[in-house]
Amino acid sequence: MSEEAGATGGEGRRPDSVLAGIRVLDFGRFIAGPASAALLGDLGAEVIRIDKLGGGEDRGMTPVTAFGEGTMFLQNNRNKVSIEMDIASPAGREVVRRMVKSADVVVANMPEGTLKSLGLDYETLRAINPKIIASTSSAYGSGGPYSKRIGFDGVGQVMSGAVYRSGTPEQPVRSAVPYVDYSTALSSAVGVLAALLHREHTGEGQHVETNLVGTALMIASNFLIEQSALHMNRTATLNRGQLGAPVDMFRVKDGWLLIQVAGQPMYERWCKVIGEDEWRTDPRFATDVLRGEHGEIISARMQKWCDERTKAEAVAELEAAKIPAYPVYSPQDALDDPHIQAMGYLKPIQYRGLPEGTPIVGAPFKLSETPTTIRLNPPVSGQHSRQILREFGYSDAEIENLIETGVVRCAPADV
Repeated sequence: MSEEAGATGGEGRRPDSVLAGIRVLDFGRFIAGPASAALLGDLGAEVIRIDKLGGGEDRGMTPVTAFGEGTMFLQNNRNKVSIEMDIASPAGREVVRRMVKSADVVVANMPEGTLKSLGLDYETLRAINPKIIASTSSAYGSGGPYSKRIGFDGVGQVMSGAVYRSGTPEQPVRSAVPYVDYSTALSSAVGVLAALLHREHTGEGQHVETNLVGTALMIASNFLIEQSALHMNRTATLNRGQLGAPVDMFRVKDGWLLIQVAGQPMYERWCKVIGEDEWRTDPRFATDVLRGEHGEIISARMQKWCDERTKAEAVAELEAAKIPAYPVYSPQDALDDPHIQAMGYLKPIQYRGLPEGTPIVGAPFKLSETPTTIRLNPPVSGQHSRQILREFGYSDAEIENLIETGVVRCAPADV
């Protein structure tokens, strides 16, 4: 931790980050919890990751470094320091208790029973620190018949109806991108910011709860509202949209394009581009809904047009007519794109055993006066154990006792 960690700046001086002086204890694992805490770190909070003995299991998912750290860990644990300890042991519980007393936020994405068994449930935390904000994420949420179950991102995808509407009726398709987890992380961060504002006005802490199923239902809400109101019983149509056309993926000479047309003015421009001017007044295609119902016809015509063009040629013609279209990128295409590079979305980091220039992605928003920053690399498990304990008032002798008894572990000195 830097000397500035936890400082709010001199009297009368505005902090240079939104959450300067806010201390976050991160007990999260995998995505939803750690990614939420990382966003708070981007905003200037001091984030302490509490690793379990041996390091969290999320450290090695999709390994890319010579030491085994994975992509998920690198992305979701920027701007953090790490202490590695046994939080279930009596001595470990006492360390956690002392940390909670001076913390502002506790982040944990665990089942309700696990939280209670470790003393990380809101009632226990509030008894230690009445002003604490506890941010918890679970798969199903608390209070329902599935609350004790565990689950990952895919649970939200399948329960929301999104997977049913993806792919084909014969082959539902799960998104390879864990959008439910990351959306839950964003929701958690928003909830914590709201709770911090509430505490500033009232002095009261509170419990911020998010869950994967609730997040996924919000994202898929248009499917759910339409089904409830109209009982359309729609099924999947692969990449083709059902409420407008052309909305689909199309093969060109050298790859694939996504094309999305919505609204009458854009549709009429599209008709002119592909040379079907009479379709502007064809009653089959009079509205977005009707165009969606006749989407196979429109997609077939669009495909015929695309058959004669490369990606660059098709995009140039469609962009000139102000019609949204873009090639389907591989991950390498995304890394190489000049706009993505110019916008600074990718933040190169220096990390042990990692090729030089490997990037992580920063916060997905910009603040003009208090910009987000990546100040700290993801920590090695236990990298900061000693200095964290010192900050919480432990003497050197007490620290060595915790290490010797196996309650706390420290990373090698050369990391």
